[in-house]
Amino acid sequence: MNIKQAIEKGGIELKVGNIESPKLKARMLMQFVLNKPRQYIIVNDLEELNKSSQDEYFLGIKKLRNNIPIEHITHQREFMKLNFFVNENVLIPRQDTEILVEEVINIAKKIRKVKILDLCTGSGAIAVSIAKYVPSSEIVAVDISEKALKIGYKNAVMNNVENQIEFVKSDMFDKIDKIDKTKFDIIVSNPPYIKKKEIEKLDFEVQKEPVIALDGGEDGLNFYKDIIKNSYEYLKYQGYLCLEIGYDQKDEVIQLLNNEEKYSNIYSKKDLYDNDRIVVARLK
Repeated sequence: MNIKQAIEKGGIELKVGNIESPKLKARMLMQFVLNKPRQYIIVNDLEELNKSSQDEYFLGIKKLRNNIPIEHITHQREFMKLNFFVNENVLIPRQDTEILVEEVINIAKKIRKVKILDLCTGSGAIAVSIAKYVPSSEIVAVDISEKALKIGYKNAVMNNVENQIEFVKSDMFDKIDKIDKTKFDIIVSNPPYIKKKEIEKLDFEVQKEPVIALDGGEDGLNFYKDIIKNSYEYLKYQGYLCLEIGYDQKDEVIQLLNNEEKYSNIYSKKDLYDNDRIVVARLK
C-alpha cells in the first residue's frame, strides 16, 4: 500500500465514523507517522509504506475514530504561528484564543519592561506567545496542575523564551505575593468557563480534554468571579485585566467588573466567527 492509498482509506474510515475534517486528519496523521512535511506527502504519494508505518498509521486512524483528538496523537499544535507540544493533560490551544493574545501583545508593546501574570496557563500557549512577540516582557505563568506546568515549561524551551517566564504552581492567586515589586501591568487569563451541565454536551473530542480546564462551575463564572474580585491587589495603577470569555458571557462578565467598581474603560472584541470572545478592563 502506498501513501496515497493509505490516506484515502484512512479518510474513508474517518468519514464513516463521522469524524470532522476526515481528509485533513488522515493526511496530518500520515505526516506524523512518516515525520515528513505536507509537501513531501503530496510529491511522494506513490511511495510504498512499510508494514511498521502501515500498522502505526491505521492504529492512529482507530484512535481518531474513537474521538481521540489528533493533537493527542501527534502531540503538535500550531498557535500564533508557533509550535506547541500538547497532550491529554492540557487544553488544546484554539484559534479563538489568538484574539486574546493579539490584544495583550498590542497593549504590552506600549509598556516598557512589561510584567504580565497568566492565570490558568495550561500548555503555556498564551505566556509563550506573548514572550515570543514581546521580547522585553517578564511573565509569571500560573496553574494548579503540575503536569500542565511541565508542558508549559517544555513549550517555553521549544520556543526559546524560558528565561522570560516563571512557571508557578498555584491555585489562582494563592502563591502570588501582593507586595509592590510583584505587581503586574497586565493580568491575562483564558480560564475554564463551560457550565458544568454543558460539558457532557460538548463534542466528543473536547470531552477527551482535561475537565479541570473546562469546568467553570454551575454558571460557568466561578473563575471570573475569583479573578475579578482579586486582580486589583496584583495590578499596578491603571493595569489591564484581559479575559477570554464564552460566546454568551460578555454581559455577565462585564456586570461582574462593574459590580466591583474598581475597573474602567471596559470593552470587548469578537472572534472571527463574530462571537464575543474577550473582555478587557483597566484598573481605576
